[in-house]
Amino acid sequence: MFYFEAKRIVVVIFGAILNSLALNMFLIEANVYASGFTGVAQLLSSIFRDFLGIPGLSTGLILFVLNIPVAILGWLKVGKGFTVYSALSVLFTTIFLEIVPAVQLSPDIILNAVFGGVLGGFGVGLTLKWGASTGGLDIIAMILSRMKDRPIGIYFLVINSVIIALAGILYEPENALYTLLTLYVTTRVIDAIHTRHEKLTAMIITTKAAELEKAIHAKMVRGITTLPARGAFTQQDKNMLVMVITRYELYDLQNIIHEVDPQAFTNIVQTTGIFGFFRKDD
Repeated sequence: MFYFEAKRIVVVIFGAILNSLALNMFLIEANVYASGFTGVAQLLSSIFRDFLGIPGLSTGLILFVLNIPVAILGWLKVGKGFTVYSALSVLFTTIFLEIVPAVQLSPDIILNAVFGGVLGGFGVGLTLKWGASTGGLDIIAMILSRMKDRPIGIYFLVINSVIIALAGILYEPENALYTLLTLYVTTRVIDAIHTRHEKLTAMIITTKAAELEKAIHAKMVRGITTLPARGAFTQQDKNMLVMVITRYELYDLQNIIHEVDPQAFTNIVQTTGIFGFFRKDD
């Protein structure tokens, strides 16, 4: 257990390093912006520096301050584990943003947008895959997914639209297009490493259905449909648990299945839409 948690921390730190490299070596100097709270922090830092004459407010410092109230809310509404690792991600990103020098490796803004998006996408994807987040909107989305079925994607769309619009208004119109390119590349990389789909369907074939149901309900607010199943080769009677989860709960579900029935077979597929509730009754 200690080895696993230590490995998880190392992955979170590595993700923070990738995020800081993407910002300081590609995006910040090119006035191209990342998504979510990171992009908001970049934008605020640029406004303070270029329009208000206050150069001391770095992207890392603003990012840290923006995440304080969100982390407190996450601690109260989501849970300690997810929030602690997300806070570690934000903390180390802030530290590395102050350590890594802000340099422009290439004057080509397209290269900056693409490579910044690739590195940032790797950082976010790895962090999500190991059960944490980069803070900000991910924690807010997790809170909303725990409360009730709400369209989380609209929050990402609104804040990223504001970032893109302000990038075009305050600087050059092309900056908005390059920011859009960065957001697209980041999303595609996260798709490859983790998943960007908001909802997923899990189909779990197991011989320990009752134990799994109890363990899942103890940690996740999701309904489960249990169906009889039988192995075609072994002719062994089993059960299939079908449930819809959000992408933020995938890590928790994987751990629960591994602890209760390591021999279970699980298929995770994209869910494009649902009708009705997918929470269990309180």
